[in-house]
Amino acid sequence: MARVFMLGASGTIGQATVRALRRRGHEIVCLVRPRAGVGGRLDVSDLGRLLPGAELRVGHAGDLQSQQQDGWRGERFDVLVSCLASRTGMPRDAWAVDHEAHLHALACARAAGVRQVVLLSALCLQKPQLPFQQAKLAFERVLMDAGLHWSIVRPTAFFKSLCGQVKRVRRGQPFLLFGDGRLTSCKPISDDDLANYLADCLHDPDRTDRILPIGGPGPALTLRDQGELLFRALGLPPRFREVPVGLMDAIVGSLGLLGRVWPAAADKAELARIGRYYATESMLVMDPLTGRPNERLTPSAGRQTLGEFYAALARGEVTLPERGDHAVF
Repeated sequence: MARVFMLGASGTIGQATVRALRRRGHEIVCLVRPRAGVGGRLDVSDLGRLLPGAELRVGHAGDLQSQQQDGWRGERFDVLVSCLASRTGMPRDAWAVDHEAHLHALACARAAGVRQVVLLSALCLQKPQLPFQQAKLAFERVLMDAGLHWSIVRPTAFFKSLCGQVKRVRRGQPFLLFGDGRLTSCKPISDDDLANYLADCLHDPDRTDRILPIGGPGPALTLRDQGELLFRALGLPPRFREVPVGLMDAIVGSLGLLGRVWPAAADKAELARIGRYYATESMLVMDPLTGRPNERLTPSAGRQTLGEFYAALARGEVTLPERGDHAVF
């Protein structure tokens, strides 16, 4: 059994990871904000119900003094696990959370005797073009040089990020495709399957000191494949509408120009750039020989497929995830 300090426990993947760690018998201490969740609707008592068996300590990960005094409290820990990520991917938010807050955590971890760090990252870092990717990469480099054992887990896509069109399809609207819907592919992984993978990093030597790309079970899915799975689960005939990628380029360009005089437009332009990135880049491991995404090189883990998740969603067995600030992803 390890004593684990946990960041990012209030998110859906963080909650699943706490459950997975508890099933393995680990002692978990979570640093949580006074108000968490989408729109800050969850207080500490709500989080206590969502994170049974974990000790919750209220503080702010972005503040070094708060991490030290409210979180770590000068105690000893074995492992730092982080599912913490910026809520929007905007540059200021990304550098404050994905980079600076993790630097604070790493400093505290070393003082606490931590010997292993498990970090939830993202597969898109293999082709960085956006500020939030640079922020994540900057911390990854620091972590790899910190003298501790580390596991950097880079999942391909979350089920949560692929639920953005469920409501519109239920309303009878068509499923939107970028181009013909076959521009990109991914191997989505469920929260619980990813959480089990993260938790097993604590004791699997083959996952130590490695960057670990990971996807879910089954073949890679294009956006059109995802739409067909959703229509099938809901018992509806497929209806698609193709959106030219050039339209997204025009939106990004227009907002970028407007952002020179209107700061709010600059923020929207950055969100549009993030959206365009995910609309045009496959979340599969890049083949070093060809420089192209390769399904065969993308490892799989877990049991639940996206089709099974959509079917459970249609039957009312699971609720539609709240995407909040991550809706653009």
